[in-house]
Amino acid sequence: MRCPRLILKSDHDRPVRRHHPWIFSGAIARIDGDAEDGDIVEVHSSDGEWLARGYLNRRSQIVVRLLSWNRDETIDESFWARRIERALAARTRLHLDQVTNAYRLIYAESDWLPGLIVDRYADFLVIQSLTLGIERRKELLVRLLAERCRPAGIYERSDLDVREKEGLPPADGTLWGQEPPERILIEEYGHRFQVDVRRGQKTGFYLDQRENRRRAAAYLKHGRVLNAFAYTGAFAIYALANGAEHVVNLDTSAEALAEAAAHLALNGFPADRAEQIGGDAFRLLRHFRAGGRRFDAVILDPPKFAYAHAHLERAARGYKDINLQALHLIEPGGVLITFSCSGLVSIDLFQKIVFAAAEDAGREVQILERLGHPPDHPVRLSFPEGEYLKGLICRVW
Repeated sequence: MRCPRLILKSDHDRPVRRHHPWIFSGAIARIDGDAEDGDIVEVHSSDGEWLARGYLNRRSQIVVRLLSWNRDETIDESFWARRIERALAARTRLHLDQVTNAYRLIYAESDWLPGLIVDRYADFLVIQSLTLGIERRKELLVRLLAERCRPAGIYERSDLDVREKEGLPPADGTLWGQEPPERILIEEYGHRFQVDVRRGQKTGFYLDQRENRRRAAAYLKHGRVLNAFAYTGAFAIYALANGAEHVVNLDTSAEALAEAAAHLALNGFPADRAEQIGGDAFRLLRHFRAGGRRFDAVILDPPKFAYAHAHLERAARGYKDINLQALHLIEPGGVLITFSCSGLVSIDLFQKIVFAAAEDAGREVQILERLGHPPDHPVRLSFPEGEYLKGLICRVW
């Protein structure tokens, strides 16, 4: 059966030719044929040249998410199976099972499967179906994942705001196999964490910070560490395991801090090795500064500040302020480990923001390392939007 044809406006075909997976509404001249949202469409240039195939959703600003640039490749069950198998094979080559039993298996557009995220937590998979095109094929995709991964169960955490933009309600629950336990025990570089995949942030845990936790720990020996936006305290466990004297975890969530305290016991540390303080980090850092409290290292891992270009200026002010306050708390020769997970904030902009904070704080700062995504969160060169996480390890004088 012939697919509907989507015709691009003149001079709007370059991103498609360069294998960028998104087509926005402003690039479309017309759609020929009877196409329902969620259907596969053939994309053509303004002069009729075939370019790609993707799935359609007129309710989204991203009207088409492209799947294939191969005219001979049909979007059928075997297509989805091949894409899943390729992503799984790429993770196998990373030998992640030697260091952890929790990692990302499928990273949406960056694995040529736009709208689909799959994370592994021990014997369970957690999926996010973020687009109508994936939602229409979710049952098939779950079956393919179950056949190839053989998990104990597959749980859905499709509760992101992007679903509303796709015309979809939030969705969660067990899709296949066993119901996950209240907490799934995972291991990461010898450290143990319990993950709540039903209510935890993202799919339950910040899997994207695994390698950054390990790299940061090397700078956290024999000192006092402030871990702001701590969530369940994973950075704190790495710090203590590497010889940190004491850690202060800051977070607005009492539930997250309770998990952070539980992680101390789970990893064999006495409760007095870490302090759990609830409240707003911007306010608490000012309180510490006023009280003369100082640290040998400060970790800043705040939530996403910029969700749209209109938020960028406000986000930059937020990042500058939190880094400024942190810089006032660090002993000379100490370390600032600072992150942004806002995709709209580039690493160059983030570095400029930290520099401006250092100027205002009157501190000299050296960059020791730049941090980013772990290899199970690859960044596709034709899709730079997939690179959201960036960080700096800095020496502060």
